[in-house]
Order: sequence, then structure tokens, then C-alpha cells
Amino acid sequence: MQAAAMAPDGDAVEAAAPASSLIFLGTGCSGALPDVRCLIQPSKPPCATCSQALTLPPEKNPNYRCNTSLLIDYCDNDVTHKYILIDAGKTFREQVLRWFVHHKVPSVDSIILTHEHADAVLGLDGVWLVHPSNNKNEIDHLPIFLTQFTMDSVGARFPYLVKQKMEEGNEMATVSQLAWKIIECDVEKPFLSSGLEFVPLPVMHGEDYICLGFLFGRKARVAYLSDVSRILLRTEHAISKSGAGQLDLLILETNRLHGVGHARSCHLTLTESLDAIKRICPKKALLIGMNHEFEHQRENHILAEWSGREGIPVQLAHDGLRIFIDL
Repeated sequence: MQAAAMAPDGDAVEAAAPASSLIFLGTGCSGALPDVRCLIQPSKPPCATCSQALTLPPEKNPNYRCNTSLLIDYCDNDVTHKYILIDAGKTFREQVLRWFVHHKVPSVDSIILTHEHADAVLGLDGVWLVHPSNNKNEIDHLPIFLTQFTMDSVGARFPYLVKQKMEEGNEMATVSQLAWKIIECDVEKPFLSSGLEFVPLPVMHGEDYICLGFLFGRKARVAYLSDVSRILLRTEHAISKSGAGQLDLLILETNRLHGVGHARSCHLTLTESLDAIKRICPKKALLIGMNHEFEHQRENHILAEWSGREGIPVQLAHDGLRIFIDL
């Protein structure tokens, strides 16, 4: 909600919308949606979620979901906008074509990686397309924040991105000019990305793998947890109402609609996500990372009923969603 201010004559006037915003570039699972298997090997009856891809264009289809990714449009002085990208996965180019153009995003100023799985890093080869350039038409170095573990994996997959060499035989063509910045899996060691402070939030992504989420925002507190099977106690304390303070917005993964995860699970189910939301108690929550079991309108109707009972507004996010928020 926008706050109401008072005009000199005493009448209430609508406050200006926040200058900063969050753009959901992708809200789907690693395989993205529609699930190709549902289209080339259709079931009987056909998958209600995936079959919409045959009749609705992606921009009108909330069930069309690219790899989970968030773009933070950060404006700290109501003038200068900085664009911070969290994850660049397998569908990165499609997300740029669709949502950068739609929301008039000119470039990316910094990148933060949650982990080194394909749905978070395989788009790094294409980030040169969204590099900012200076007034001399020269490409500036683009900072990328990641753990040492993720750095080692990225270096093995994309050695040419790490070595920063010129393309052979073409002095004017360069590979992505990237500045690699190592961060730690520690809530006590925040870092600055394009002027905005981020607190690393380590979570389990399977019982033998640590992934990072992030807490950010000086005015509104936002936590982003995209790949999680279990929230560690120190992370939950940092983002819970009963711990370090209530969040204004929790962005949390929910991968499967039914059941409860087992010991080898790498993702939360809807039941587990809603249980976590009740424990953390944010002012509002948005869910991401859904597979094709989630039909957007149907599940949001059910979630609206849950929200009414529990007193915490919860909905599924969708690709292209933009939320204006004071950061």
C-alpha cells in the first residue's frame, strides 16, 4: 500500500510510488515450464498447466515459468537506478528478451549467484549482452558475487570467462569483462552490491549441499530463498519476527505441490513452505520455483483462503511480476 501524505491545505494526497522495485524474471523450476515431456508425450487427460503453452503467449500465461531469477531495480536517491541480478540460468537469454524489454531495463550493474547449479549459472555466457557501457562505448567490468565453491565450478565450466582473454584475431571483440567477488556463507558477513547491502543466508539444498539466499533492504526488509530443502537455525533467526525482526517480504521456494520432502529432497513442498512462513511470520510472502503441479489461478485461490485463516498474505509469483518497494 502507498502511504497518504497531507497537502498544505489539509487534504490527503497519494504518496509517490517507491522508486525501487523487484522484477521476477523467472519463477519456475530447473526444467522450466511448460515441461517439454507434457507436450511431446502428452498424458490423458493432458497436463492442465503445461498445455496452456499451446494456446496462450508467455506474457499472458502465468504458468509459463523460466528458471528462478530476480532483478532488483535499486534506486537509493530517486534518481540513479542500479540493476542487480540474482542468478543467470539456462533461460537467461529468453528472460532478457521478454522482461528486460518489457520493463525497459537497459543493463545489469552487478550479479549475485545463489549456487552453481545449471539453473543458476548457465546463462553467464550471455551476460555480455546486458553489460553497462560508458560514454566512450567501452564495456565496464561487471562484478559477480559468489562463494569460492561456486567460483571453482564456474571456472571449470567457463574458463574463458575467468581468464578474460580477447577473442583471437579481433581486438575489438572481448568476452564478458567480469570482476569475480568472493563472498562467504555467513550471516555475519554482509557485502555491498551496487550500493545495496546483502546478508548471505545459508540454507540446505539437499542435506549435503549449502545454497545461499539473501536478505536485503534498509527500509523494507526482503529475504530471497530460491533453492532450499531446510532452513538453518541461524538463517531463520536472521529473518524471523521472533528473531532479528519481521520481514516486509519473504520470497520463498515451493517446488512440489503435494506431500512432504524426504531425507534426500533438495526442495521444499508447498506444505513445508507454508509451515516455514508461519514460523518466520513475514508481513507478506511470495512463492517461486514451482513445477507443473501448480496451476497459477487455482493455487492462488487456495492460498488466498490459507492467508485469510493465518493472517499472512501468500501468493504464487509469476514471471514478469514487478513489485515497487522502498529499499
